[in-house]
Amino acid sequence: MSNFHGAYDFNIEGDINIYAKNYHHHDGRSRNAVKELREHIAAGAMHDSAERCDAPKCHPETRVAVQDELVGWIENGDQEEDPKKIVWVTGPAGGGKTAIMDSTAQTCQKKGLLACAFFFSSFTGSTNRRFKRCLVPTLAYQLVQHKALRDVGERILSCVEHDPAIFEKKLEAQLDQLLLTPLREARKDSDWPKVMLIDGLDECQAEEDDDTPRSPQKAARANEADQKEILHVLLKAANDPAFPFRIIIASRPEQIIQSFFNNIAPTTRRIFLDDKYNPDADMLLFLEAKFAEIRREYQLSASWPSSDVKQTLIENASGQFIYVATAMRFIEESSACRGLCANSGSRRISSPLLRVLRLEPLA
Repeated sequence: MSNFHGAYDFNIEGDINIYAKNYHHHDGRSRNAVKELREHIAAGAMHDSAERCDAPKCHPETRVAVQDELVGWIENGDQEEDPKKIVWVTGPAGGGKTAIMDSTAQTCQKKGLLACAFFFSSFTGSTNRRFKRCLVPTLAYQLVQHKALRDVGERILSCVEHDPAIFEKKLEAQLDQLLLTPLREARKDSDWPKVMLIDGLDECQAEEDDDTPRSPQKAARANEADQKEILHVLLKAANDPAFPFRIIIASRPEQIIQSFFNNIAPTTRRIFLDDKYNPDADMLLFLEAKFAEIRREYQLSASWPSSDVKQTLIENASGQFIYVATAMRFIEESSACRGLCANSGSRRISSPLLRVLRLEPLA
C-alpha cells in the first residue's frame, strides 16, 4: 500500500529524488538536452536507421561461424582464462565485414546485448557518417534511448545541459564527459547491455578545415590521424573499470589500423575473415537460395543453372562475398530479366548470367 494512502492537505518541499527501473521522465530541461544532443548525431550511422535499410546483411545460414564466435564472446567472454574487451574484425574489401556487423547488431538487439553502434560510410548515406565529430554523440544518444540505461541517460543529458559546448571539444573529452563519467556514476544493473559496435573505421575521413582542398597525400594522413584518435579513445574506454561494454571494431587491414592492433595485441582479439570461416560454403548457400528464387519466378527447370556455373562464380569471387552478391543483383535486375513469360525465361535469363561468367576473377 502507498505511504500516501488516505493522506490530504500536505505539501512536498525540497529536493526529492525518486529512482525506479521502470520509470523514465524527461522534464523541460532534459527535453532541451535531448534536442541539443540530437542535433549533433549521425542518425544514419545507427544500425537500425532507415538510411541503412539496404545495407548488406548476412544471408540466412551464412557467416554462421563468425557470428556465433562474436555473440559467444559477447555473452561469455568474462569466463575466458584471459578476457579481452576488444575484438577487431578485419579482412579485404568485399569480405562481408559490414554484413556480419549488421547481422550481429540485429542478433544482439534481440537478445538485449546491444548498447550502441556506429556504422561509418564514406561512399553512401549522410556525409556526417564519415566524420569523427558525430561518433561519441551518436553513441551517447543511443544510451539515452536505451530502456535499461535510464540512469546513465539522465546523467548524459545533465552533462549536455551543463556544458552545451561539449560537442566542440576533443574526442577524448567527449568520451570522458558523455560516456565514462555517466557510466561511472550510474547504478550498475544486471540487465545492462554488453556490447558496442563500430563498423567501417577505415572509412572515417577527416573534415576539411578550410576551402583549400588537400592533396591526396595530406588527405590520407589526416584520415589516418582521425582513425588513430578514435582507436585510442576506444582503447581508453575499454581499459576503464567503469566501462561495462565489450567493443567490436570492423575495418579493412589498413596499415595505420593494423599497426595499432599489433601494438596492443595481448589485450585484444583478432578475427580475420579468411578460409577458416569457409566463405566458399557461405557463397554456395547464397547462390543456391538466389537461383531458387529466380527459378520459381520464371518457372525454370530445377537443374538450372548447372553446378559448374555456381562453382565458376565462387572461384571468380576469390573469397570475396561482394562479388557473388553483385553478380546476383545484376542478374536479378537486368533488363533482360524483366517481363519474361514462363516459356522463354530460361533463354532470356541466361543472357545476363553468361555476361557475368565471362568476367575475370578478382585479383
